Amino acid sequence: MATVYGIDLGGRGPALQARGLSVYYGEKHAVQNVDLEIPANQVVALIGPSGCGKSTLLRCFNRMNDLVKTARVDGTVDFHGQNLYASGIDPVEVRRRIGMVFQKPNPFPKSIYDNVAFGPRMNGLDGDLDATVEESLRRAALWDEVSDRLDDSAYALSGGQQQRLCIARTLAVKPEIVLMDEPASALDPIATQRIEELIYELKRDYTIVIVTHNMQQAARISDYTAFLYMGQLIEYGPTETIFTNPREKRTEDYVTGRFG
Repeated sequence: MATVYGIDLGGRGPALQARGLSVYYGEKHAVQNVDLEIPANQVVALIGPSGCGKSTLLRCFNRMNDLVKTARVDGTVDFHGQNLYASGIDPVEVRRRIGMVFQKPNPFPKSIYDNVAFGPRMNGLDGDLDATVEESLRRAALWDEVSDRLDDSAYALSGGQQQRLCIARTLAVKPEIVLMDEPASALDPIATQRIEELIYELKRDYTIVIVTHNMQQAARISDYTAFLYMGQLIEYGPTETIFTNPREKRTEDYVTGRFG
């Protein structure tokens, strides 16, 4: 039976498994020998002070670090029993199945409809594009707000709406895992709440890994939390344990605000 730190996952096997994962930017060892299992249909938060390797680790999970010229990745990331860094693996296909939402909303200079339709069109969708767009916008809790103006520019949306549009665009290509790099850090409190509610809903159908600098947000929305410090994974376990009874003093000091 699948477990993470002795916790029964209720039959949900790991969606991703990192083993001996290290990332170098030139001579800098940014992420150091990380072992981490991401359980399916759960929200995993990566926390830690700025520069600790959170975003770098996140980008390993769908090979976004390939786009950084100085980056080198050692170790493995297993997805359905296949190492994503093995020879012959197409990183574009990896990014379709493991989607990503970035810190700042980045809609394309296109209509709302065309933003969501872009991925399915690029992938040669053989089906009802209108239905795919509607389903994706509904899953991103945006359909009711934009259904009567799909031809409007995405730039006409508010910041929070733009971020939900980017989530809809990610979901439109039917990923299994969604990576989120501080998706609410540029949003106001009301928009942040909508994103958090959306993340809670999405975990029924997706595995979500989120980087956040907001301790309260991690405590509210995640099932598991990984604390990183200076490129090392210090502690990983159920979120309640990390925040109320951590094993490591560095974890306790960070989550209680003694440093950050």
